[in-house]
Amino acid sequence: MLYREAGDFKTSYVEDGQTFPIRFDRWRYYAVLAVAFGVIPFVINDYWASAVFVPFLIYAIAAIGLNILTGYCGQVSLGTGGFMAVGAYSCYKLMTAFPEISILIHVLGAGVITAAVGVLFGLPSLRIKGFYLAVATLAAQFFLVWLFNKVPWFYNYSASGQISAPERTVLGVAVTGPNTEAWAKYMVCLVFVVALAWVARNLTRGTVGRSWMAIRDMDIAAEIIGVNPLKAKLTAFAVSSFFVGVAGALFFSVYLGAVEVGEAFGIQKSFLVLFMVIIGGLGSIFGSFAGAAFLVLLPVLLKNTLVGGFGWPTDLTAHLELIIVGALIIFFLIAEPHGLAQLWRIGKEKLRLWPFPH
Repeated sequence: MLYREAGDFKTSYVEDGQTFPIRFDRWRYYAVLAVAFGVIPFVINDYWASAVFVPFLIYAIAAIGLNILTGYCGQVSLGTGGFMAVGAYSCYKLMTAFPEISILIHVLGAGVITAAVGVLFGLPSLRIKGFYLAVATLAAQFFLVWLFNKVPWFYNYSASGQISAPERTVLGVAVTGPNTEAWAKYMVCLVFVVALAWVARNLTRGTVGRSWMAIRDMDIAAEIIGVNPLKAKLTAFAVSSFFVGVAGALFFSVYLGAVEVGEAFGIQKSFLVLFMVIIGGLGSIFGSFAGAAFLVLLPVLLKNTLVGGFGWPTDLTAHLELIIVGALIIFFLIAEPHGLAQLWRIGKEKLRLWPFPH
């Protein structure tokens, strides 16, 4: 059988501690990357880019960011949409103020600015937690949306109140603006996803990640054994906000091109990313990808099947989507709190032991 440890021995601690200890997992990971970089860019079209791949990659970044804060550090946040708005508006101001600088630098700069804002709004976590922290981050969501609506400087005094991404290129290829090709949008988002997922995976497996998980499991005991709660919580808010800010910058500049803060980054966006984390699995990088893929593919599947195939009304299909998502959240919270990631782990364990009973 392919999926076995038999003959897959390790000769060093580095090999024993790698992310994918089983050879089959490593080859599967390399195959996914090969398809993502070597096949999809050559076959993707505008529909698949705008409906599936680009939103999936962007939401995966946002879900990883929220998972770092909520899944790994245990700090509940309902302000993801507001922090995505910070990333989007920061990217817009940087693009218009420094047109000669690469858009990639602008996206990273937007993430840094969002990290600073996240630390500011993360300060209440040093005194409150649980439901009260969720309310505090919810207040941050409403405040940030109000701020970007009411201060014209953020949208450069535009009469419509919208922000529009000017055309920018990377290596001579347009990645923002109306003339952007589908494969260019996809590749930019893919590079950011791979890089940030690698960073998140290494952070969560290192000293910083272990301090986050210690705070999540029992903050008083963590402080007793030497974990600094101030440093752990604020670094979690900073890293999480950086990821979410990058996602917001890509969502505005590469995906939509023009946004209005109330419509694009309202409270619905915060709940959408939170549902991705709950369904995908708390405390799992793979769960962030699984949850993002599920909630991006579900509306596309229902629309193509029910509306396009059976002629259902669009509003009925939208209501059915909400019912399915709500039922799945209840199911996962009761039956499997660790979400799709845990189901994936259980499936792999059974495959490793097959055909013997578990």
